[in-house]
Amino acid sequence: MTAAIPALVKSARVRAKTVDREGLEQAALISELRFRMPKVADLMYHVANGGHRHKAVAAKLKQQGVVAGIPDLVLTMARGGYFGLYIEFKATPPHDAVVSPAQHERIRKLNEQGYLAIICRGHFDAMEAIRDYLRLAPTVVVIQ
Repeated sequence: MTAAIPALVKSARVRAKTVDREGLEQAALISELRFRMPKVADLMYHVANGGHRHKAVAAKLKQQGVVAGIPDLVLTMARGGYFGLYIEFKATPPHDAVVSPAQHERIRKLNEQGYLAIICRGHFDAMEAIRDYLRLAPTVVVIQ
């Protein structure tokens, strides 16, 4: 009869690192824009509004004007009678996240104010939406 030998090292489950698919796809979109349409990329920016933050940092940002639901990307080119394009960027299905009520509400408010605010699912969807937007005639601004 043999004695049981106790395990010296407790086996721990190895948890796979989470992959920020939305962030990776959005970075791919920006890279493609910088390569193919540098003038467009120059007038587009990301609103760093999401993510998890320490409560104190989140409170400071809220005091400074951070608002829930603001879309991820803004293209500051006026086309088709719109003042600009806002894109709420989600990863390509099946990895896409749900659009929150705050995001739906903000998109509605932006559209009411003369912006084109849309939801895109993935890099290719967003690129197609940007191309469609750029095909619209430039919005004429009359300054009096």
